[in-house]
Amino acid sequence: MSRRGLLRSAAFGAGAVTLPSLLSACDSGPGSDAKTIRLGSNSSDAVPKKAFADAFKAYGQQSEGRTVKVNTVDHNTFQENINRYLQGKPDDVFMWFAGNRMQFFAKKGLLHDISDLWQNFQGFSPALKAQSTGEDGKQYLTPYYYYPWAVFHRKSVFQQHGYQAPRTLDEYVALAKQMQKDKLVPIALCDKDGWPVMGTFDYINMRTNGYDFHRDLMAGKEAWTDKRVKEVFDTWRRILPYCQKGANGRTWQEAAQSLQKKETGMAVFGLPHVGQQFPVSEQDDIDFFPFPVINPEHGQDAVEAPIDGFLLAKKSKNLKNAKNLESAKDLLKWLATPKAEDIYLASDPNNIAVNSGADTSKYSALQKKSVELISGAKQISQFMDRDTRPDFSSTVMIPALQRFIGNPNDVDGLVNDIERQRKTIFAAD
Repeated sequence: MSRRGLLRSAAFGAGAVTLPSLLSACDSGPGSDAKTIRLGSNSSDAVPKKAFADAFKAYGQQSEGRTVKVNTVDHNTFQENINRYLQGKPDDVFMWFAGNRMQFFAKKGLLHDISDLWQNFQGFSPALKAQSTGEDGKQYLTPYYYYPWAVFHRKSVFQQHGYQAPRTLDEYVALAKQMQKDKLVPIALCDKDGWPVMGTFDYINMRTNGYDFHRDLMAGKEAWTDKRVKEVFDTWRRILPYCQKGANGRTWQEAAQSLQKKETGMAVFGLPHVGQQFPVSEQDDIDFFPFPVINPEHGQDAVEAPIDGFLLAKKSKNLKNAKNLESAKDLLKWLATPKAEDIYLASDPNNIAVNSGADTSKYSALQKKSVELISGAKQISQFMDRDTRPDFSSTVMIPALQRFIGNPNDVDGLVNDIERQRKTIFAAD
């Protein structure tokens, strides 16, 4: 699909599902068994995979004989090939992201309109509906959960050394210096998968220039040669000496495991990325603080809180049959209920329910803190590769950020290259 696929060729190695099997996920043709709903899943890690299995099993037990047949694909492979997947032979239902990443495919006519379902959905805020709505005003996504990005650490490590959560960038750097003295690598860093460092860029940008600038930059309305963008990279260079070396060769799982093993002191991640790499016995030792203040004008107003959910693939052969389409929509209706979220979160406490009717009484302290962080935000972003066009994210920003991590001293050359490609890609809109 893109240069991203070439750069991420390692994802097709041992244990990954290859492109052909992804594209042949659904090949049974129209009129196949309407009781079987085929679902494309990018939740290949053990914790969410089990949680979804529990949810789909529960659906089958109350759905008058319907079953969900899950086609699980390595997470990164799924993302790299989503465009081919949706234009080839996709499953009936698939997991994907809210916001721009959804709107892009809706605009290309690759998603089924589910506005009729939204007329009866309960417990979703106007903000959730907005993130599930295409540019045409129709709804295409059933949101399922969300989670915050923050700076994660282990409580026991902070207690052992007497560390305090920093509020400002100067305090953050001072803490990193102290961690070095204490023989810790201060900040875990990884980008073999192409997307993890996007969270760091987003936070530095929003803390420096504010959410509105972030939004416009991602929408192609601001130049990457702007001095405000250069300031983001200059600030990031100040932090890089305290980060793990060799980030472009490290997976996100390996970076999160370094935090779990107490080899690193902090990590900018989403809640699931950390939680999935900690055993159950150590979950209570996970904590976080908001990314620190850089420009007091913007404080810590913005929080990255990506929303994940389910969509219907327009080119699914099965969905050309009315009964199959009815079954797929029935699954989405159930997934929109508090019960569906409760069942999932019972096995995966690394996310937050989007439905206001979900049972939060069993939330862990970390989940409750996550809700407080998100509810207190003045603005919520979806993450770089969800807030911008997928082709710009994959073909431009992944290699650009990897280039910066490998050589942070040529910011002018970097932003000039990004800007040249931005003009070409966004001119196609």
